[in-house]
Amino acid sequence: MHMTEQPDLDEIEERFVAILEGRLSRDEADRWAMRWVADGDLAWEALEWWALNLLAGIDLPAGPAGDYLHDDEQVRAWLQELQQRRPG
Repeated sequence: MHMTEQPDLDEIEERFVAILEGRLSRDEADRWAMRWVADGDLAWEALEWWALNLLAGIDLPAGPAGDYLHDDEQVRAWLQELQQRRPG
């Protein structure tokens, strides 16, 4: 049984925006997304699943320098792709 409803595309998109605006850490976004990705009882649309899986690895380090594997430019590109692929 789920305590909260699974997030919709608006909530998922908001996580990308919040990261880019500095309102959400990458670690927080990763943990939030992993919670949903790991729940095998949920059914996702393809676009939601794609976006959640990007968020689920958004805090991966690129090396010891403290940089991220996926920089802000990449996150912005994912957000734009998500917005372009949204139905309606």
